Amino acid sequence: MSESVIADFVATFNSEASARAEPVKGRILLSEKRLVLAGDEGKVTIPLTAIFDIAVGHVPDGLGEFFNSTVTVAFEKTGNRMVAAIEADDDKIEKFTTVLFKAVLNGTDVTVKHPARVGGRVTGESFVPAKLYLKPGTVRFRRADDTIDVDLSTVSDFSRLSREISGAEQSVLAVQHLDGGQAILSLAAMDSPRKMSILGRYLRLEYSDLMSELEDVSLSEEQVELLVAVYSTGPSVSLASVLDMDGSQLTMVLNDLRTDELVVDTDDGPKLTPKGRVVVSKHLEDVNE
Repeated sequence: MSESVIADFVATFNSEASARAEPVKGRILLSEKRLVLAGDEGKVTIPLTAIFDIAVGHVPDGLGEFFNSTVTVAFEKTGNRMVAAIEADDDKIEKFTTVLFKAVLNGTDVTVKHPARVGGRVTGESFVPAKLYLKPGTVRFRRADDTIDVDLSTVSDFSRLSREISGAEQSVLAVQHLDGGQAILSLAAMDSPRKMSILGRYLRLEYSDLMSELEDVSLSEEQVELLVAVYSTGPSVSLASVLDMDGSQLTMVLNDLRTDELVVDTDDGPKLTPKGRVVVSKHLEDVNE
């Protein structure tokens, strides 16, 4: 591999493109151009431009029953659609998945409209060119003169739309999130349906992790109001006075939120966790609808 390697580790893998029917152990090598699965009896080379889906935790039928922590890569080869499943320990798969998404998506040309809507108000912004980058917990759109960072823990919803851009119908990703305390709608379009699908897969993966942690959390109106107050007030502001609570009541509600891992204590007072920001984002989105 002439280009520089950005991931190199030993794992178990299987692929419809390999000669063997059962999983084998070998090296997994990833560069900025290709993914290589190398075993004793040969290798499978997958150009990153051929990948059209990346899934975590699912192994298609026929690729073995003994995979545990896995990432499955769907790709095209000689006109056929194939899959490869890679298994390693949880930590390796998590790190590799992140690096693989970045290798496929970073630097992609997009057009963005930000903000397309603020609260319930539609803005006059137009679609402008940008570059897409994935950062820890963040999707970044780098425009010519500024950068838009979408914190995934503030996303309340995302969906696929169709919009006319420069006279052509394009698939558009619509992301509802918080920015500067306001509910924002941002739109992003790209020419490649393949990369749009992979970006959607990445967002669903990141978002589902946060949402699954909230499935068993049931909050009172008082608790939601306190989360919003923590989000919107500065460190010098008394939460008790903002919410008209006495000290003991505030302590009790904060303790419940700490137990649910929605707030943590800092030197400047309570601070929202990513889970807490999701709750606030959804609440503010509901208020603005």
